[in-house]
This record gives sequence, C-alpha cells and structure tokens, in this order.
Amino acid sequence: MNPKKIVITGGPSTGKTSVIQSLEKMGLTCLHEVIRNMTLEEKEQAGLESFTINPIVSVQDPIQFNTKLLQQRIAQHQSVEGMDQNIVFFDRGIPDVLAYMDCFGQKYDDTFTKACQTFRYDMVLMMPPWPEIHMVDNARFESYEESLRIHKCLTSTYEHFGYDLYIVPKVPVEERKNHVLNLLNLG
Repeated sequence: MNPKKIVITGGPSTGKTSVIQSLEKMGLTCLHEVIRNMTLEEKEQAGLESFTINPIVSVQDPIQFNTKLLQQRIAQHQSVEGMDQNIVFFDRGIPDVLAYMDCFGQKYDDTFTKACQTFRYDMVLMMPPWPEIHMVDNARFESYEESLRIHKCLTSTYEHFGYDLYIVPKVPVEERKNHVLNLLNLG
C-alpha cells in the first residue's frame, strides 16, 4: 500500500511548520523540511553565524547545494513507498527546489525537471503569504516582499507541473489544521 503524498508548501514564514507540527501531534506522519539541516551545515562549513540572504544564493556552490537538496527530497519521497499509512505530509516538495532556483535566477538542467515529472504528489496545499505572522529570524531571512515573490514562483512551478493548488486560509493554526483534515475527509 502506498500512502497519499500531501505537500504543504508556501513562502517563508507562512505557517507551514506550525500546521505540520499540529498534524504530527495527532499521530499523522509528517516528513520535515530537509533544507534546515543543510543550511546549518553550510553555515558551519563557511564559518558563518547566520545567512542574511537565502542560502541557495549565498552558498559556495549553488548547483551542488540544490542538487543535494533535490536528492534529499527524492529520498524523502521514495522513503514512504510501501509505508503502512494512508497519508503522509511533506514539509515542501520536489518542485520547491525549482521554484526557488527560478525565483533567484539560477539555471538548472533537466535532472531537476525530470524529478518533478517522475516523483508526484497527490495533493498540494499552499500557505499564502501572511504579513501578520511573517518574521525574520536565524532560519528565515527573507523579507515579506521576498516571501511574496517566492510564493508567486512556487505557484507558477507547481501549476506548470500540472498540480491543482489548495489554498489554506489565513486563520489560527487549529483552524488551518481542521481545514486540511476536512480537505482530506479526515475531519
């Protein structure tokens, strides 16, 4: 049995992680964002305390960084095959890699597009930019304006690969979680 693969995506500081943690507390299977650990490794290797711009722009080798990110997202996708679960949630999906690269003007080869075509998700839940909860910290360094731009790139990329996007409303975490559960007929 293969579980339904549900991506929760959106620009930085849109509430993805809070909703995922809420779903996880219910006992649902959630796979966490892989870039956070990669960013920490890059900061340590470069001897930096923090990034002031998105790491895919500031790392020493952006293509290598994004290739590694793509490979880790593919590994996450493959890790749920045959899992005895009905649904698995992903904090970001494979198309996010391309969306960010497009957003920051980085070139990539067809390895990236083929991965988006090959490794599919069953549903994409989009968290829209929300100025009232947007914040900058050591893990989120993008301004609200950059978050808007990233949101547009994410929307464009997922739609380019044929996904319908389900917008999660800007309401408190519990209501967002319930919205997600209702979309999946789990509520």
